[in-house]
Amino acid sequence: MRDRLSLPQTASRHLAGLGGTMLGMLMMPIAQADSLPAPIQALADQGLQIHGEFDAPGGMRGFGASRQGQEVTIYLTPDGEHAITGSLTDQDGDNQLEEAALDKHVRAPLEAQTWELLEDSYWIQDGQRDAPRVVYTFTDPNCPYCQAFWEAARPWVEAGEVQLRHIVVGILAADSPAKAATLLAADDPAAALARHKQGDRISASAQPREIEEQVYSNNQLFDGLGLYATPTSAFKRQTDDGVTRLDRVEGMPDEERLEEMMGGPAPQ
Repeated sequence: MRDRLSLPQTASRHLAGLGGTMLGMLMMPIAQADSLPAPIQALADQGLQIHGEFDAPGGMRGFGASRQGQEVTIYLTPDGEHAITGSLTDQDGDNQLEEAALDKHVRAPLEAQTWELLEDSYWIQDGQRDAPRVVYTFTDPNCPYCQAFWEAARPWVEAGEVQLRHIVVGILAADSPAKAATLLAADDPAAALARHKQGDRISASAQPREIEEQVYSNNQLFDGLGLYATPTSAFKRQTDDGVTRLDRVEGMPDEERLEEMMGGPAPQ
């Protein structure tokens, strides 16, 4: 289990990896810009996070932004006096330019930020430390689907191919937070989790405030990412063009998605 760092205020709600063609557009990171134009700055002051700038048609300047993880495109008029938020399409109804801009300047950065949030949460290691593949999964001690997922993942975990990192939350039942805290506070959390999954169910017991706050932080992360089901699992995948993106599976994955999550068929 790793100690959790302070959560940034811009926790992403967009976990699912999304592919997209970059179309060879010129993209300038917003950090390279001298300053934001006044209308864009006004939107930033209202709560929009500006991620990057891209070339837009008609003499406009385009900006990729988000509000509470929801994607927004902004277009600055040629005179620099007004900003328009919304979708831009050409005469054929095509908005590929906008989709590519959002993918590069909003989705990809938010996915990278989400992975950092997962790394910095309170999790219990399940599998070898040097396993080549890492999967984060939100686990409630009272969740039967979390149990099913744990059992389904055994071939990959026991073969040393995958390390599951269980971000323990308490959301399903009245005693879930206390059980989650008891797992995190165990002398050997990994062994305690394994015993719990193998049928020696953990009993809730009072824990130090520090441990209770760890569970609360995990719950906040779960909510902040806009998640609804346990288990929800996150993993990195390669797109067809070789780009690493973030993907997620909500609930118990079917066989196809399980193999995709684990990086291939179950080892024999």
